[in-house]
Amino acid sequence: MTNPPQPSRGYSVTVTPSNPDSSTPQPEKNSAPPPTMIPGAPRFPPPKLQQDQFPSPLFQNPNLLSPANGVKSSVPHLSTPPGPPVFTSPVRPAAVPFRTSPATPQPVAFSSGSTLPTSSPLHFSNGSVELQHQVSLATEDSKLVNESSCALFSAHKVLKQKKLANVQSLGFGALFSPGREIFPGPQIIQRDPHRCHNCGAYANLYCKILLGSGQWQCVICLKLNGSEGEYVAPSKEDLCNLPELSSPVVDYVQTGNKRPGFIPVSDSRMSAPVVLVIDDCLDEPHLQHLQSSLHAFVDSLPPTARIGIILYGRTVSVYDFSEESMASADVLPGEKSPIRESLKALIYGTGVYLSPMHASKEVAHKIFSSLRPYKLNIAEALRDRCLGTAVEVALAIIQGPSAEMSRGVVKRAGGNSRIIVCAGGPNTYGPGSVPHSLSHPNYPHLEKTALKWMENLGREAHRNNTVVDILCAGTCPIRVPILQPLAKASGGVLVLHDDFGEAFGVNLQRASSRASGSHGMLEIRCSDDILITQVVGPGEEAHVLDTHETFKNDNALCIQMLSVEETQSFALSMETKGDIKSDCVYFQFAVQYANVYQADISRVVTVRLPTVDSVSAYLESVQDEVAAILIAKRTLLRAKKHLDAMDMRGTIDERIKDIALKFGSLVPKSKLHRFPKELSALPELLFHLRRGPLLGSIVGHEDERSVLRNLFLNASFDLSLRMVAPRCLMHREGGTFEELPAYDLAMQSDTAVVLDHGTDVFIWLGAELAADEGRSAAALAACRTLAEEITELRFPAPRILAFKEGSSQARYFVSRLITAHKDPPYEQEARFPQLRSLTPEQRTKLKSSFIHFDDPSFCEWMRSLKVVPPEPS
Repeated sequence: MTNPPQPSRGYSVTVTPSNPDSSTPQPEKNSAPPPTMIPGAPRFPPPKLQQDQFPSPLFQNPNLLSPANGVKSSVPHLSTPPGPPVFTSPVRPAAVPFRTSPATPQPVAFSSGSTLPTSSPLHFSNGSVELQHQVSLATEDSKLVNESSCALFSAHKVLKQKKLANVQSLGFGALFSPGREIFPGPQIIQRDPHRCHNCGAYANLYCKILLGSGQWQCVICLKLNGSEGEYVAPSKEDLCNLPELSSPVVDYVQTGNKRPGFIPVSDSRMSAPVVLVIDDCLDEPHLQHLQSSLHAFVDSLPPTARIGIILYGRTVSVYDFSEESMASADVLPGEKSPIRESLKALIYGTGVYLSPMHASKEVAHKIFSSLRPYKLNIAEALRDRCLGTAVEVALAIIQGPSAEMSRGVVKRAGGNSRIIVCAGGPNTYGPGSVPHSLSHPNYPHLEKTALKWMENLGREAHRNNTVVDILCAGTCPIRVPILQPLAKASGGVLVLHDDFGEAFGVNLQRASSRASGSHGMLEIRCSDDILITQVVGPGEEAHVLDTHETFKNDNALCIQMLSVEETQSFALSMETKGDIKSDCVYFQFAVQYANVYQADISRVVTVRLPTVDSVSAYLESVQDEVAAILIAKRTLLRAKKHLDAMDMRGTIDERIKDIALKFGSLVPKSKLHRFPKELSALPELLFHLRRGPLLGSIVGHEDERSVLRNLFLNASFDLSLRMVAPRCLMHREGGTFEELPAYDLAMQSDTAVVLDHGTDVFIWLGAELAADEGRSAAALAACRTLAEEITELRFPAPRILAFKEGSSQARYFVSRLITAHKDPPYEQEARFPQLRSLTPEQRTKLKSSFIHFDDPSFCEWMRSLKVVPPEPS
């Protein structure tokens, strides 16, 4: 179950839960468990590549050649994030995030005198054959956009005027989730796709078809292509039986003889093992929690799943599943990378280091039970942990003997293998390590070296189709900046936990079982009027040689994906190159990957958006939530440190003022501007972003903010939305829930409230309710059930915390709500209609329960920007 969609402004939504040290160069068998970057005012955003993993931007503008060709661009680059920007219009030419072919001018768009005008059908002299549209223009576009839930646009229409379309404070773009599961499922096609011979675009439902010859016109470059007679039909209705000509989302699946390695079984994940790399330097309380989580993890695995277990401290212990009667391990030194001879002796020896669960569950339980707490009297932060060496050994185990095969032999696993690191402290020993003390005289240099080493190890894992997830827990600082590159470069995640208990155990299970694919490549093609200026997401530049096919004039933006998972998305910022003349523009997303069943999948998503002259019509089509997430991802990308985050809060203020200036109206006899009523929900979403854990001071530790930021930049739309704006649900009698704005006015003493903030879910019990044990227990149980249901498939699994009104922990809940109690009564009722049901006595009591906060309310913040708050829709 995914997170239920949130209505734009709905206060009557009801949700009902379904249920109320010594080492040797050679490995040796050990039966005992071993011990674990400004001229002028800048525009927004800065014209440079917008992904931590992506290389520097390369230009894809017809009038600009890349620096590689010896021609410098006039577009300024910002070496450091500037302060609050001054938004300017018209905008300057934008830099494309990266190119996929040598820098050459792009082909000029077809003029109205083109051979194949889109406004009229094509007639041939040899018959009365004409190009036929498959669907009526514009009337069904919004419906199809909604159906294609893996491609969400910030607006369902595009402004024709470049000057207005490219207003940077609002922006235009899309969120694309390549691995998202679609309901109902996409049309399946088990044959090669028809692709444009000129630009590489796929045939789709918007193509014009020559019924007599079966030729089809590409919507991207307008060229005619043959279909080998497949599109020959007496009428256009007959073509609707072909999936690619009737559905906006299709999956081309290649199996059988074209994929000899295809395994048509219910679960072939046994070809993609999971290796646990466990910290062996834990104190007893932490170890006990970890053991419980590990036992539950093993019990959750399917019988065919293959598992490996490695412990690390000063040494690396690789557990052998061939010994059924005891927990035995081969031990490797941890102070340096394993030598070739040691790895050969390990891999070609008699030990079994990866084993299916149906044969090794009992052994795995014995291994976990044999783990012992750290015995030396050394502080947690000072213990030697060779995490880097352990991951190297895990990679070698996964590769197995195939690492010795010739380069002509390709080993292809079904989906990505996984290494899950269970870490309780920093990597302080061996390659990729940093000194125990931050005051070490050579620490900056050693940190830089460690960062590079970890990134290279992550890239090596990615080359071997292995994802490294790092799950951290405990009270010892784990030096997030050192470990983050390892997870990021491999396509994995780093998650922080309070302890090794319930949330850690759930994430352990979800990390291993979440659907994934490998060899992912994303191609994005747009009408020639549209330019992609920025990409944020889990990928990197794909070189021309990486693509399987080449076309004469293929201007696709190609992204090599680090992994293919439902929990990911790419944020694409776009601009128009000039005033648009056509009635619509097209976007096509094609993602190619190998799924866990070793079948080659090519998912093709085609979207058509109508163009409009009316600013009001455009604003009406803006999807506030999608627009807010695109803005948030562009903003968070520049908030790498606490000072950066403070600067970015200033950009949110400037953004609101600029949108009101460009699209709003001036209040008569006043200096205030009205925010456009069509965008009534956007300011509140951005206010949540400004004060929440991503940019605000709710999360004080830099490591925590860094982890949240990296999760958010790659997260799916659903999780991203919750991480920006919390969802507030009030418990009602009978076990139902009413959705309310996330205001502190919801904190009524006789109620229970659930607040879903993405990576955290809070349950707040009012004091009056808590005093009634029976009602309190029933409400708490219903709230816990709801919290578990709405986060059932979320990764990472959130913390679920419950507390009572007035307790010290309740501040975690209060700090995430807008302080609407500071607003005048008429504004409170306008934004929180539920107040009207309270008696005067109840309202007086509610008002008296609030403590004074310096934090402004949403309305106070808007007026401080000299903007009138929009009326709730």
